[in-house]
Amino acid sequence: MKIEPFLLERWMTRHETHVKYDIAESGILPLSTHDLLQFEPEGTRAATLEALLQLPLGYSEACGTVALRSALAATYQLVAADQILVTTGAIEANYLLFQVLLDAGDHVIAPYPAYQQLYSVPRAIGCEVSLWEVGPETDYRYDVDALERLLTPRTKLIVVNTPHNPTGAMLSPADAARVYALAESVGAWVIGDEAYRWLSVPGGDPFAPPAVDMGARGISVGTLSKPYGLPGLRIGWMAGPRDVIERCWGMRDYITLSPGKLNDALACLALRHHDKIVERNRVIITANLAAASAWIESRQDMLSWTAPRGGLLGLLKYNLPVDSLTLADTLATEYSVMLAPGSAFGYEQHLRLGIGQRPDMFARGLAEAGRALDRFRASS
Repeated sequence: MKIEPFLLERWMTRHETHVKYDIAESGILPLSTHDLLQFEPEGTRAATLEALLQLPLGYSEACGTVALRSALAATYQLVAADQILVTTGAIEANYLLFQVLLDAGDHVIAPYPAYQQLYSVPRAIGCEVSLWEVGPETDYRYDVDALERLLTPRTKLIVVNTPHNPTGAMLSPADAARVYALAESVGAWVIGDEAYRWLSVPGGDPFAPPAVDMGARGISVGTLSKPYGLPGLRIGWMAGPRDVIERCWGMRDYITLSPGKLNDALACLALRHHDKIVERNRVIITANLAAASAWIESRQDMLSWTAPRGGLLGLLKYNLPVDSLTLADTLATEYSVMLAPGSAFGYEQHLRLGIGQRPDMFARGLAEAGRALDRFRASS
């Protein structure tokens, strides 16, 4: 299978380990193992640590431990543990689903802009991919009427990403139900890329139900990377019909085989403390959203955005005579600030901003980015 370069990941790799202020980061501020242990009651903390230290680092259950799959299944309405496959991040879950559900010539509808995997992998399989615009043309909102116009009797799959990366758009519960009904009308699947599940913002929109809870044609993909601040665990999953799970598991045998055993155990620990992690996230998001809004307001002659309605991301539009890749590279190399280039998503004169960073570092990153933007404005 030949596939086009993954523009965002290639760009991120160039800079993410070198900058001081990563305010393009798509997830919430990462937790440490120490942080996870601090969520445990004081009386059981030592025993929890000892159990982790004594865990034999052999192979784990290939589909994820029963404990982890049961905990994940409990986050949905009517999903059992054997309807969960634990994967190496959401990226593997999406990849497996595309490979299992799609054939060359199938018609797929995917959001755009989006995390590039969602449309590039179906294209590489040989599918006809229609792009469902969720950008400036739609005021950074989902337009289900536009989706209906893209639908055909040959549509095999509709991909939904809500909250949306990179705009922060949300699909309302009513619109999500309509999307599912449209898919069902032509016998298509709905994959919900729900990487930003549980990440609500002040004054944001209500979350739609997960795709798997909408009916037999719905499949949900989740991850601990974004909402739990645990990208280093590489724990994602899919939730869906048993036959789809079995087929994806069979393909996974040839790729990554199983989750890491220690990663699985730490994931179980994190899920036990879901409410505490959600509250931690709320504090970070509230502070950073206010800081971002004030910063943009102070430079409204050259900056604007539609604040995220959910999740952590928004597209920042700038009015400067410089392309987004040059601007983003300058920010990273000369000001040690990461703001992802809009060109990686197909939108010039935009930068992707993430509001999940530690608030003091986020504020410093904005200040440095402001210095760079002021310089570009003065030179133009």
